Amino acid sequence: MLDGRWKTDIERRLRPVGSDLSRTGISADHLTVLGLVMAVAAAVAIGNGALRAGVLLLAASALPDALDGAVAKATGTASPRGSFFDSVADRVSDSLLLGGVAWYLSGIDGGRIVLLPFAVLAVSTLISYQRAKAESLGFDARGGVMERAERIVALGLGLLFEWALIPVLWIMLVLTTFTAVQRFAKVWRQAGAPLPAPPPRATRWGGRRTARSRDRTWRHRTRSRRRSH
Repeated sequence: MLDGRWKTDIERRLRPVGSDLSRTGISADHLTVLGLVMAVAAAVAIGNGALRAGVLLLAASALPDALDGAVAKATGTASPRGSFFDSVADRVSDSLLLGGVAWYLSGIDGGRIVLLPFAVLAVSTLISYQRAKAESLGFDARGGVMERAERIVALGLGLLFEWALIPVLWIMLVLTTFTAVQRFAKVWRQAGAPLPAPPPRATRWGGRRTARSRDRTWRHRTRSRRRSH
């Protein structure tokens, strides 16, 4: 939802920052790796109960993730390989962060509640797969009420207010599941639309037939002229 409404405006505002960073020799891949390292640190902090530090590291991991695209565009190095690397790094970061939350919950509560972060992770992975598969088929699966930006913000709020962490995780699970249904329905409608009809065979070969008929007419006229002479 945030990506759809403000992504273009955010990218426009970050473009000068990306240009400045590119002059320092920092590449988009460097920023992607930095964001991944910060996510590892955030997961370790959360798992050990340092939730406030986890929030700060979570915000720190989101910043390079927002800037790597701006640097790639500023340096003209945007490529499918970089996009692939960024997407994989995002999935790894999500797994680390929610794994850290599960680690933390196992230490303070235990029981089945530790499965809640993994349920959120499973559905989050599903909506990421939906988008990737839809785009490979030529469809659009973007959008939804709980995309990655919303999940990061919600998780940060849950970590900031410890008492709200478990309710926030339940809300994330419900809204992420709703997003998966939204994306499925969106792609289902696109895939069910009638395909454009292929060009008729007569049109395909019409050019050759016209050329042949013209050639026959020219030959007939030439023979008639020769006979008249």
